[in-house]
Amino acid sequence: MPLALGIDASTQSCSALVIDTDAGEVVAEASVNFGERLPQYGAPSGFIPGGANGEVHSDPRMWLDALELLLADLRQQCELSEVTAICGAGQQHGSVYLNDNWFSYAGKLNTGKSLAEQIAPCLSRATSPIWMDTSTGAECREIAEAVGGNDVVCAKSGSIAIERFTGPQIRRFYKTQPEAYVATARIHLVSSFLCSVLCGADAPIDTGDGAGMNLLNLQSWQWDAELLSATAPELEAKLPGVVPGNTVVGEISAFFVEKYGFAQGTQVTVFTGDNPSSLVGMGASRPGKVVVSLGTSDTFFAAMPGVVTDPDGYGHVFGNPLGGSMSLQCFVNGSLAREAVRDRFGMDWGRFTAALKDTVPGNDGKLMLPFFRPEISPRLDLDEPVLHGGTAFEKWEEAEAAVRACVEGQFLNLRLRSAWMRLQPEVIYLTGGASKNDAIAQVAADIFEAKVQRLAVSGSVALGAAMRAAHRCFDIDMDTLEKHFCQADPGSTVTPRVSPGAYDALAEQFSSLVGKYLS
Repeated sequence: MPLALGIDASTQSCSALVIDTDAGEVVAEASVNFGERLPQYGAPSGFIPGGANGEVHSDPRMWLDALELLLADLRQQCELSEVTAICGAGQQHGSVYLNDNWFSYAGKLNTGKSLAEQIAPCLSRATSPIWMDTSTGAECREIAEAVGGNDVVCAKSGSIAIERFTGPQIRRFYKTQPEAYVATARIHLVSSFLCSVLCGADAPIDTGDGAGMNLLNLQSWQWDAELLSATAPELEAKLPGVVPGNTVVGEISAFFVEKYGFAQGTQVTVFTGDNPSSLVGMGASRPGKVVVSLGTSDTFFAAMPGVVTDPDGYGHVFGNPLGGSMSLQCFVNGSLAREAVRDRFGMDWGRFTAALKDTVPGNDGKLMLPFFRPEISPRLDLDEPVLHGGTAFEKWEEAEAAVRACVEGQFLNLRLRSAWMRLQPEVIYLTGGASKNDAIAQVAADIFEAKVQRLAVSGSVALGAAMRAAHRCFDIDMDTLEKHFCQADPGSTVTPRVSPGAYDALAEQFSSLVGKYLS
């Protein structure tokens, strides 16, 4: 069986892996860290530091240089001529602005020059705003007001107007650099830009990444005329078309055949965003499987059976690359909150874990709103936790109870905030640093009343891309691919130890406590 290549253009690096679907193995993988390998771009963490007024930009030429370094590294590990299916993903929301040269240059790349050197004359904007950019608060308000409020924006696009989303970023560009906006003939996402370069032709945007723009209508899965009009004039003509995630958009261009040894005719499946790709790479592309990533921020995402949106506007809906939709919700107070409780009592992680094991589920009614900084799910402007459940506990005099209250509070919040998704999880896949902690996994299983598994998956974004390429181009069933590449760690499964409904009353108390602080 030919090999499939998956590419992940993330914030700090460009990574890839190659899978052999016959053997069920990853046969090559590589990663190019932008700060380490491309210091000339002055982006030690993948973006240009020191942006004014919340601006966070990257140089798109850096992504092109990284792609070339990545392919050169992969070529040392496997025969790229045996790769006959390619797919990829990019950091969501980032945008690339191109002039009329783009349409003729992309298909005429010369192997004697670098990609960056040849694509640079196509840029109508030298740098690209990325997902970390928060400079567009005014533009978000203007877009929402133009269409009748954020409720309308959310119902149409799956999210309220969000500062880091592409639509508000485009509007700010139009307002601040009107001449450059007029000179822009095409606006790509990071994903569709790199997909276009690989194909040597202008590629479309998939529904997964397109939904992270505040521009796509979730009912039609096409650009929404009202949102486009509220964002910038003549915008639709500047955007690529939208296609489902299973669409083959072309063949690899002659540049990559000649320079890196790919086989002519290698098919390229439309790229998507990093979160939709990770959904596939975690083996959770069908409803019933939920992924909870426990990192600096905690993230909850899952495939959904239909299209519903969060009435409170905290969550997001994107297209599922394998069909239908997916939800995503971010919780700012993740590992930093767990670490803050640990450090308050001078614990190490061993004592923290022991505290969870030595206290009872439900914590005798002692609750914590575990928000050490302003939260976005729900929107609470708190800079310290709220404790409820007795004088000594509220004075931080009960260390073990505080540990359990923090972790239970986080998973109660995840459960309450994700209720709009109308999901009944069959299994929760935990990932991220804290997922390795059995006691934390047990709290997750008890509160969600679902089996919890930790997967032996690294690089889920690139893996998801490779799996999508194999699924589409080799016609391999996704269940088969998941069995090969998305296996649970041996002995990692945790099942609920409490009776059904055991946390219902505590969840109501938590919700009531949150309500007292909502504006």
